[in-house]
Amino acid sequence: MVSKESCRNEIRAAIRQLSDRCLYSAAKWAGEQLVGIEQDSSNFTPSNTRFQRGSSSIRRRFSTNESISTPQPSVGFSQPPATPLPQEDEVIDGDLYLLAKSYFDCREYRRASHVLRDQMSKKSVFLRCYALYLAGEKRKEEEMVELEGPLGKSDAINRELVSLERELSALKRTGAIDSFGLYLYGVVLKEKGNESLARASLLESVNSYPWNWSAWSELQSLCTSIEILNSLNLNNHWMKEFFLGSAYQELRMHSESLAKYEYLQGIFSFSNYIQAQTAKAQYSLREFDQVEIMFEDLLRNDPYRVEDMDLYSNVLYAKEACAALSYLAHKVFLTDKYRPESCCIVGNYYSLKGQHEKAVMYFRRALKLNKKYLSAWTLMGHEYVEMKNTSAAIDAYRRAVDVNPCDYRAWYGLGQAYEMMGMPFYALHYFRKSIFFLPNDSRLWIAMAKCYQSEQLHMLEEAIKCYKRAVNCGDTEGIALNQLAKLHQKLGRNEEAAFYFEKDLERMDAEGLEGPNMFEALVFLATHLKTNKKFDEAEVYCTRLLDYSGPEKEKAKSLLRGIRMAQTGFPSMDMEHFPL
Repeated sequence: MVSKESCRNEIRAAIRQLSDRCLYSAAKWAGEQLVGIEQDSSNFTPSNTRFQRGSSSIRRRFSTNESISTPQPSVGFSQPPATPLPQEDEVIDGDLYLLAKSYFDCREYRRASHVLRDQMSKKSVFLRCYALYLAGEKRKEEEMVELEGPLGKSDAINRELVSLERELSALKRTGAIDSFGLYLYGVVLKEKGNESLARASLLESVNSYPWNWSAWSELQSLCTSIEILNSLNLNNHWMKEFFLGSAYQELRMHSESLAKYEYLQGIFSFSNYIQAQTAKAQYSLREFDQVEIMFEDLLRNDPYRVEDMDLYSNVLYAKEACAALSYLAHKVFLTDKYRPESCCIVGNYYSLKGQHEKAVMYFRRALKLNKKYLSAWTLMGHEYVEMKNTSAAIDAYRRAVDVNPCDYRAWYGLGQAYEMMGMPFYALHYFRKSIFFLPNDSRLWIAMAKCYQSEQLHMLEEAIKCYKRAVNCGDTEGIALNQLAKLHQKLGRNEEAAFYFEKDLERMDAEGLEGPNMFEALVFLATHLKTNKKFDEAEVYCTRLLDYSGPEKEKAKSLLRGIRMAQTGFPSMDMEHFPL
């Protein structure tokens, strides 16, 4: 059994070790999980509970209903003690290491690496190689700006990768490398495009030292399919559950991801990270009302948080909550205006206001801060579509695909852009790519169906198949049902058309909707039933049409007269039938 106290002790030791090696992102993540563990009642004090108020009720409210074995808060994770507690470093850091770490913290990476050039301890070797890697990354970014501008494409590379691969490979062969060195070796191999070896190195790293979240994150980025994920031989440690929850989410297995996070809440009851990840999964399931509540609660607990708030702004944008989005944009701008997330939130605000040029300006600013910021590329593409600048939109979407080839939104955007340009064959290709990555989204099937309906293709049977898939995927807007009815009507299949018009009418009645689609359905059904001599049923639909005013009412009267005449064989005895 792993208790809460055992998890605390593991994380505390890991934070010290990660910070000593300048792995600050991993140390920050570990620190957030540390305060996310519910305190024992005997230890409740203002100092250790101020980050934990008011969040567990939200998580219980939105926990998944998947059938899993969720431990009670007082019980730890059941697992064999496969991994010992992280051992404290045996040797006290030498003077040279302390100096190198100071240089590293001041972003003087080459000075840090130079100071440790003759040090042979595993800790010193890691920091020296890590500093050299970051020095190469820093120079690569400078070259990209110098050669192509801040957003231009560039062939600039990290020139330290070759020497680092050679050195780390030799250390691995001789066994003179620790789990941190294996992590860095995996990162170098990934940068060089050797994904299988990178996966193996990162897997070895997390199995030997499971508390380094940066290693898990790099490993996750290499798990682009469920087959690859299932092939990993991971040790049974509670960090594995965090990894699987995140990996399932990236693979769009949202129910499985939510189940993992519900399981982890047994110990990490107050983890802001878990709440944010749960909100992301709910966002992908389009549960916007729930997501909004969860993010509001997250901001109450962590009011200066910027991370993940760009997703919250997407929710507010979708709900057209202009006032709330304005408040969020102002808040993050005051907190840290030079974060990519902050720029993206402000861009969303201007987009909602219809100021697309300003929105593009802020999305570009976000990309200057982080060229691999996927959301900014995609959202900037959307803005260019609104501005009818299809060439710029296509370029933005292609850059998004370069960052993440599995992002369905970028493929969908490319399809939309080519559709606007009157190139349905290209559009169809990109819509198919988006559906490959998200096959259960009705919007994508509807987009592909409309492409098949275009004048150039006119493949109505294929369009019908796509609309049927959209219906099966839960088309909440009812577009697919209406289009299925119209297509069958166009093809002379009146029985099938009547079936779908009736289904669409039932949907509109259930949702209390009115409009031209309802009038169209009522007219067709009344006419179709009258033709098939089902006069009583036809009269019901005609009676509903009488509730309308204008041409709808006149159409209903005309149909009723036709029904009366068909039933009796004589014209209706209305005054207008008699000559004056």
